[in-house]
Amino acid sequence: MTRRSCAIYATGIVCAHLLIVGIALLVAQVFQTMIHNRLKKELTLTEKSQVFESWKNPPPPVYMEYYFFNVTNPGEFVAGKRASVKQIGPYTYREYRPRENVTFLENGTKVYALNPKTFVFVPEKSAGDPKVDILTTVNIPYVAVMNELNSYSFFLRSFVSMYMNSLGVELFINRTVHEFLWGFKDPLLSKVKTMKPEVDEYFGLMWKKNGTHEGQFVFHTGEQNYMDYGKIDTWNGLRQMSWWSSNQSNMINGTDGAVFHPLINRNELLYIFAADLCRSIHLAFVEDVEVKGITAYRFAPPRDVLMSPSENPVNEGFCVPAGDCLGTGVLKVSVCRDGAPIVVSFPHFYQADPAYINAVEGMNPNKEEHETYLDLQPTTGVPIRACKRAQLNIILKRVQGFPKTRFINHTIFPIMFVNETATIDDDSAAQMRMLLLIVNIVSNFPLFIVGMGIILLMVLVVLFCRNRQKKPTKDDMAYTQVSDKPEQPTEASSNKPARNGSYIAMSPVET
Repeated sequence: MTRRSCAIYATGIVCAHLLIVGIALLVAQVFQTMIHNRLKKELTLTEKSQVFESWKNPPPPVYMEYYFFNVTNPGEFVAGKRASVKQIGPYTYREYRPRENVTFLENGTKVYALNPKTFVFVPEKSAGDPKVDILTTVNIPYVAVMNELNSYSFFLRSFVSMYMNSLGVELFINRTVHEFLWGFKDPLLSKVKTMKPEVDEYFGLMWKKNGTHEGQFVFHTGEQNYMDYGKIDTWNGLRQMSWWSSNQSNMINGTDGAVFHPLINRNELLYIFAADLCRSIHLAFVEDVEVKGITAYRFAPPRDVLMSPSENPVNEGFCVPAGDCLGTGVLKVSVCRDGAPIVVSFPHFYQADPAYINAVEGMNPNKEEHETYLDLQPTTGVPIRACKRAQLNIILKRVQGFPKTRFINHTIFPIMFVNETATIDDDSAAQMRMLLLIVNIVSNFPLFIVGMGIILLMVLVVLFCRNRQKKPTKDDMAYTQVSDKPEQPTEASSNKPARNGSYIAMSPVET
């Protein structure tokens, strides 16, 4: 056997082994399973896991942008016309949110933590100075008092109304953005405090929220089941709320939005418990996106989250008292806001009933600026980019006994909205890209083996074809009989003696 033949046989054997092993690994998904098991083990909230430190001290900067609706025609609205507002802002604050008092419970399967938030003003990202800019908006303490007295007698409401008039309290107030956001001493609340000492005489949308937390959380670490990674076990000691009118609405579902389980697929719903909204919401897959070179899945709340119970009966449990429901796109949260008629929605009533949008001049909802979304890396479940947008509104309506409301139209009045954003930092993005590269290489290693087998198969075909077409050598010569007839004598060779026997010639033959 020649060396060429040996090479062909050896190539064929190696090729067959590569193809068999590669296809077997590919079908059995050995490497994919190995990677997935490794991710399930590493992506937990145990103290030794790689993600614990970033969960405890999130590296991406978080910015809170506040936009306010400045009322341009308060007198006309009180007289019965449609309100007109103009958006001002943003007033941007850097949000710091390290977790504190982190304590592991039940053999490391659960972890307790507080999540205080601190806000620092960022002038270069803001449209103005909140301590200088004046805002005209609804006097929320005035409306809260009216709402509280709505169930009392007409005589008492009239007496309180005259008393508030004597104090010079109006339905609309003029305050700086900083005061309205972080608090000011309200004259009406100061008088109420003399009768009810438990009432705080200061009012502000973010009053006492700088440096404080939203409650005591206990999370699942994912040690027992990776699908429970980051899910809330209890909030303020509760596994279920009591504000709403159905058990399903009172459920505390999902995570706090900071982490999610690995190996996310497009068909699942992701749940988040939002303490500021007093409820859990779900997010559905929207589209594939790319953030800093990292492929991610975008999830966003579908329209049915705030859909009217007439369209989505599941939401009937959010009507309090039972049967007292609003339309699509808004949620009344008075039950967890000390009784004030507060309503939450998406900015500019995005995804809401057109009646709410048209009731106030200046509403311009659009998906790009007003949608809440979350971009998640599906393999690790790590949020790459997040944008949480929510609008605060208040119900304004006529209340008998308060003459200043006798002409106003029933309106869900927009006050302000927030845009809370976070994007993965460059260092974390580089580490994520490297991790995903390693995962892809290891996961696709069977394909590499199959590819090498295919290449060797092509080499084998070429060698075989060339071997059939090669030129003969001396070793490949053989003798064959050509003719038994003697050569006819010519004139030149007539004098030579005749030869006996057969003539032979050399001709190439295939081995």
